[in-house]
Amino acid sequence: MIENIPTHLIAGPLGAGKTTLLKQLLHQRPSGETWGILINEFGQIGIDAALMENDAQGVALAEVPGGCLCCVNGLPFQVGLNRLLRKARPTRVFIEASGLGHPLRLQQQLVAPPWQGVLALQPLIMVLDAGQLASGKPLAESQRLALPEAGLLLLNKSAGLDAVAKRTIASSLPERPTIWCDEANISFDLLPTTMAPARNEPTTLTDAAASPDMPALWRTTQDWHCMVQSMDDHHSIGWRMHPDVLFDPEALQSWLATQRWIRAKGVVHTTGGWMAFNALPGETITWQHSGWNKDNRIELLTAQRPDRMALQNSLRAATSTH
Repeated sequence: MIENIPTHLIAGPLGAGKTTLLKQLLHQRPSGETWGILINEFGQIGIDAALMENDAQGVALAEVPGGCLCCVNGLPFQVGLNRLLRKARPTRVFIEASGLGHPLRLQQQLVAPPWQGVLALQPLIMVLDAGQLASGKPLAESQRLALPEAGLLLLNKSAGLDAVAKRTIASSLPERPTIWCDEANISFDLLPTTMAPARNEPTTLTDAAASPDMPALWRTTQDWHCMVQSMDDHHSIGWRMHPDVLFDPEALQSWLATQRWIRAKGVVHTTGGWMAFNALPGETITWQHSGWNKDNRIELLTAQRPDRMALQNSLRAATSTH
């Protein structure tokens, strides 16, 4: 019987540091706990789970790519969370909402059937980019409305801010428990918690219909799976490629520098090994070694509808064997 699993919902705008927070928390996982982590992304490729790939025992990752996760009653979410709970039998769950999602709506639905009694939802964690707030960049309305309901405001990327800037930011936010940090580096013990709600009857999970996964079979290294998605003023384009496709790091860096995007993420096989990147405009693209080796994945979030063929042809030129 699966019941009253402590569940932490992590929300916040694109690039604020939600995935980074999860990576920091993973290093602090109590040895007696099994964690289930469900990640939603706007794009269709599924990059964040690959960025978090680790071989640690006691941690299960799942993802629901595509969409803003506005409604957890949708089939992809039902299937993804159901599978995660059945397979991992976690003692604690973390759900990372898309930066384009609606935290309050998601929070309300996670305490309603069919998750009532299965999940014991903890106070909302909102991760915010303190640097962006200091520069005057406004929050989306869906994110702003969630702030007064948060159990914790995590003001990330705050290392370069002085006391005056911090006071200005604090005065613009509701009075909620707040932590200023960099690299989303906080103690697991500081996560807001609450007692599990009382309930009359245990809840039994039912099997959900399987959702089709994107094919990941290649006849040759020239077969690239590309997926494009558009929703309102946001668009994404992403590729999954054979693991033997090798990218030239300098050529890929140059390709990224010539494109217009509001977020760029990827895990790629390069001539220097498997590398991951996760970038925002105006920031230096940093590369990290990755343990992922199942396939190459690159995704761009853009404000304009992407030109699929032009982007793909220019991206192919960044491989070492094009």
